[in-house]
Amino acid sequence: MANASRSNLGSSSGEVMEGEESSLAEGSSTAYIQKVKILDTVVDTFLQKLVSAGSYERFAKCYKRFYKLQPEMTRLIYDQFITQLQTSIREEISTIKEEGNLEAVLNSLDKIVEETEDRKEPAWRPSGIPEDDVRSTLMPYFLQQQSSLERLVQEQEKENVKLAEMVLEGRKQVLELQQQIQARKQAWQTLKHITDIHGKPLQSRVLTGGSHFLTFGL
Repeated sequence: MANASRSNLGSSSGEVMEGEESSLAEGSSTAYIQKVKILDTVVDTFLQKLVSAGSYERFAKCYKRFYKLQPEMTRLIYDQFITQLQTSIREEISTIKEEGNLEAVLNSLDKIVEETEDRKEPAWRPSGIPEDDVRSTLMPYFLQQQSSLERLVQEQEKENVKLAEMVLEGRKQVLELQQQIQARKQAWQTLKHITDIHGKPLQSRVLTGGSHFLTFGL
């Protein structure tokens, strides 16, 4: 009996997948169906097939003696069993969705499909040679990175040239200031030398003239 239930359950799950494939084929010609909705529909259909495969009659046949003694209790146990089974399956699937981030992944797949609906060129297919496939996939990325690095290097070189020009301009200004300071220092030393040469005789003549004036006054 258990084997018959498993075979019925397997055939039911096969019918679910076939039904979903046919609905997808029909939907692809009219409107695109989101994969999240397809997954929810598959789960609901699977649970319906599961309940129909494990009907109350089959459950009662598996437990004939208990059913004859307590038919109402058998029905209650069956209802609780089906309810808990459906709840456990839904909770397990919800956990798988959360852990695997399935909704975001399926939504991204939907977005990719929508973006490629108007695409006329054929989609990429593996060539059968892994080395060529990896090279064809990674080479554009490496070339893009190389171009970005070259652009950054060029920008940095231009910035370095500007900084070098600023440094040279600063050195030029410092040299001009040193020259101005040296010229003023030399001018000051020359003026001081002239003052030292001509300052003392002038002072002595002033003092001598003053002494004669004082003598004449006396």
